[in-house]
Amino acid sequence: MKADTTVAAKSAVQPIRPAATVIVIRDTNPGFEIFMLRRASESAFAGGMYVFPGGRVDGDDHLHKYDAYRQGPDAAQSAQQIALGDEWRGFWIAAIRETFEEAGFLLAYDQTGSLITYDDVERTQRLQDYRAPLNNGEISLLEICEREKLKLAVNHVHFYNRFITPLGRPRRFDTRFFIAQTPPGQTGRHDEWETVDSQWISPAAALERNAAGEFDLMNVTKMQLQRLATNPTYAEVVQMAANNRSFPVHRPVLPPGA
Repeated sequence: MKADTTVAAKSAVQPIRPAATVIVIRDTNPGFEIFMLRRASESAFAGGMYVFPGGRVDGDDHLHKYDAYRQGPDAAQSAQQIALGDEWRGFWIAAIRETFEEAGFLLAYDQTGSLITYDDVERTQRLQDYRAPLNNGEISLLEICEREKLKLAVNHVHFYNRFITPLGRPRRFDTRFFIAQTPPGQTGRHDEWETVDSQWISPAAALERNAAGEFDLMNVTKMQLQRLATNPTYAEVVQMAANNRSFPVHRPVLPPGA
């Protein structure tokens, strides 16, 4: 009994880290697919599992300097902004930063006001070359925006829901999940360091492969896929994400002995 109390006490003081994750979707008419990454087996968190791009919110993500380099949130996203709370800026910036670091999608507008596309080979390579130094902390997303004259597409990224890791897990996160459409011409790719594989897959196929033991998923990822699978078309998912007014907070509880 004493040992159990000690374990519970240690679990209770585990810090909960704020995090942001983006569910990137693309149209397959009539359905849709989601971009998923397989984390390296040796990763301390979710090793070997398929996940959405995302990670923890850094202190710099909250900087007001980003206000000059973002478009949105729009008036239509006011409910999302309120639901995210006073730290809304940091969650949106972290979501865009992590999606670029891990998956290569750059959710941003260029000088013409158009979403970044990867049809210019030279510019694409220059932008992709930022991923490793950004991940290593050698450059910030703010500096990339300044150099490339970009505005982050906050109005293209929609807050969806929130999950808090159960008490008892060695790593705990308070994660805001977002949904974003694939920018035109961008296909995504794993970073070959934290993530070792990437693929587009429908929610139903991911769940089927998981049930067959071929596609490892965390419970939170499985729950998100189950919810998304109830939307049969791409148009319905896009409309749901943009018009959502309900942002549930999920606090799963581990079963006894888990």
